[in-house]
Amino acid sequence: MVAQGGFFLFGIGIALIIRAQLGAGSWEVLAVALSNITSMSPGTMIVFSGLTVLVIAMILGEEVGWGTVSNMLFIGPWADLFLQFIPPAGDQPYLKILMLLGSIALVGIASAIYISVDAGAGPGDSMMLAIMRNLGWSVRLSRALIETLILIVGWILGGPVGVGTVVFSLLIGPAVQFSFKLLDVNPHR
Repeated sequence: MVAQGGFFLFGIGIALIIRAQLGAGSWEVLAVALSNITSMSPGTMIVFSGLTVLVIAMILGEEVGWGTVSNMLFIGPWADLFLQFIPPAGDQPYLKILMLLGSIALVGIASAIYISVDAGAGPGDSMMLAIMRNLGWSVRLSRALIETLILIVGWILGGPVGVGTVVFSLLIGPAVQFSFKLLDVNPHR
């Protein structure tokens, strides 16, 4: 149940950054680009791209738990649900900024919540943890690398890139690391 709360918050965070209209987060840039190419929903594309990243994380030796699979299956549908209810920010710059910062905070907290359950991190976080373990990098650096690589692929495919994308990519690692400390989460105890 705790993990599902994290997935729920993650879905809100994804919907907020897409609706802020400042450019989506890296994963959402990829999901929206794939959605435009395939005519499937962004949430469905989050599921499919998560599966691909999860396979790579498993090759790098990261364990897969029920939380990993649940993350992959539930965050996309939660995002699709909230995309139906959260309206676009339109021409309201302060609302756009508030939605962007809210997205970063929610995704950081959501990541720490479902990783704390120790049932297996989601695909992107599994990759982050595998990089941390294999290279000895910090959460911040590992997450920044993943976000940047996903962003490049999404941008090449035509996803919505903007100032919000840059802000999200730079702040999500510190937000996750801060949330680990705030919630006393220690991955790979």
